[in-house]
Amino acid sequence: QVQLVESGGGLVQPGGSLRLSCAASGIIFSRSTMAWYRQAPGKQREQVAIITSGGSTNYADSGKGRFTISRDNAKNTVSLQMNSLKLEDTAVYYCAVIRPSVYWGQGTQVTVSS
Repeated sequence: QVQLVESGGGLVQPGGSLRLSCAASGIIFSRSTMAWYRQAPGKQREQVAIITSGGSTNYADSGKGRFTISRDNAKNTVSLQMNSLKLEDTAVYYCAVIRPSVYWGQGTQVTVSS
């Protein structure tokens, strides 16, 4: 059974930082492409960042220069470091496996508010 468990969400002021983590089980993590998505109220879910099994990364324009995705294959975890957070970063953030199969975590709320 595949499980993706996110942690690290919360309330932060604009300009602050948060680090999201996702612990994966039930998959061959080192061979999986992992991603973070987010969904703000009333909006479609959007991809935030992706990291391949080889460590290549890609970011949505909204997070370039502010967000960093990383993975630890020894611990089966993927993280998203978010700096200089903005009000518009408020959303539920989801960890996902996108290759070779698709699985989703339950999501963790990130609220950026003064």
